[in-house]
Amino acid sequence: MKIAFFSSEVFPFAKTGGLADVCGSLPKNLAKEGCQVKIFMPFYKNINPENFYDGFATTRVTENLEVVFIRNDSYFFRDYLYTTPSGDYPDNLERFSFFCKKVFEVLKKIEFSADIFHTNDWQTSLVNIYLKILYKNDKFFKGAKSILTIHNLAYQGIFSKEKFSCLGIDEEYFSPSYLEFYGKINLLKGGIIFADMVNTVSPTYSRQIQTKEFGCGLESVLRQRKDRLWGVLNGIDVEIWNPCQDSFIYQRYSSSSIEEKYINKVKLREELGLRKDENIFLLGMVTRLAEQKGIDILIKALDKILEKYQLVVLGTGDEVYHQQLEKKAKNRGEVFSLNLKFDETLAHKIYAASDVFLLPSRFEPCGLSQMISYRYGTIPIVHHTGGLADTVKDYSRGGGGFVFKRYHPKALLEAIMRAEALFKSDRKEWISLMKKVMEYDFSWQKTAKDYIKMYEKCLSLD
Repeated sequence: MKIAFFSSEVFPFAKTGGLADVCGSLPKNLAKEGCQVKIFMPFYKNINPENFYDGFATTRVTENLEVVFIRNDSYFFRDYLYTTPSGDYPDNLERFSFFCKKVFEVLKKIEFSADIFHTNDWQTSLVNIYLKILYKNDKFFKGAKSILTIHNLAYQGIFSKEKFSCLGIDEEYFSPSYLEFYGKINLLKGGIIFADMVNTVSPTYSRQIQTKEFGCGLESVLRQRKDRLWGVLNGIDVEIWNPCQDSFIYQRYSSSSIEEKYINKVKLREELGLRKDENIFLLGMVTRLAEQKGIDILIKALDKILEKYQLVVLGTGDEVYHQQLEKKAKNRGEVFSLNLKFDETLAHKIYAASDVFLLPSRFEPCGLSQMISYRYGTIPIVHHTGGLADTVKDYSRGGGGFVFKRYHPKALLEAIMRAEALFKSDRKEWISLMKKVMEYDFSWQKTAKDYIKMYEKCLSLD
């Protein structure tokens, strides 16, 4: 099976969040399953391809996997991918419509006639649209089917209607039946409508986005397509996230040498200046600082959290949360380490050192952090929503984490207290729980097979 895979970011070439991790790992595992895969992404600043051609460049990853970088220096050789600290790039529609048009030209140049066009989020949604409108009669693309993966429905690619001519399609498609959304262009909406199939990154989220609470205004569009809407749970790269061979952490360990995990806790406290006290529960959090991630209820609970526990937070996001967290962190360096930055090394250290990992998300399409924390024997504390509901079952029900169902600071605190109670009262049981979760399998190998089944289903559609 030939798969053309489209994403605005792919690890390790460019990354702002989990989208890059998914789009770096899934194609690699599809290739291992025997698929021929070409990843298409923009040629951003600081990428160093192997081969250069007219308008694009390439890097061979494995025998069945190649990355194709679409080049336009005025659009993509910038310091950021989508947005600067002062706001979104004003020409994002032009940038990504150029990308989505150019990929068809390059596909022909490299003579890659794909069976499946797999697009991701709003930045590449136009590929689905162009395939059905501009290339519907092109023999080179005959028989190709398209799938759109929604990683986060909250980000839709909404632009002023005055820019519609930049898309290069007829004005008739600026209507409520297609791309029009409350008087504006909505690229994700168009991608949903024109794709042969749509999927999200967890089964629960695929159901939630058909409701008003989680549908972000597109719930009716998604309900209309519910017979072609799937939920396929994300995986993680178990080679990168592996405490047995992780070069970023202080002390490598496995489930059979779980006591060595404690060395990471000691060393992280030393590095960050936290008070040395083996009895204090260490909470970790590596996240985007946004309302979606539950930062609002975390901040409301923070004073009580810091009375009893130590907390390490790593991430960047909304300035309002930066300011609120900095205020809370002031003069509390012994119990609260706030790190407002992106730091891959520190992220690995936090996963390895923490006793528990906080994921109080208001909503969560899938979430990778709970799967990563499992790998490091760090117990997740999560809000029961989206992919968190699909991957974390409460300890009281035989699961590997602590779950709260009411989105409220008090519910978060109660879950932390339940976890700490087990940690302090039954050390043997806590160690048994750590060992158990380290054996959970959320690898991309299984997920890739689920995607192949979806591709096969898509190819069978009329």
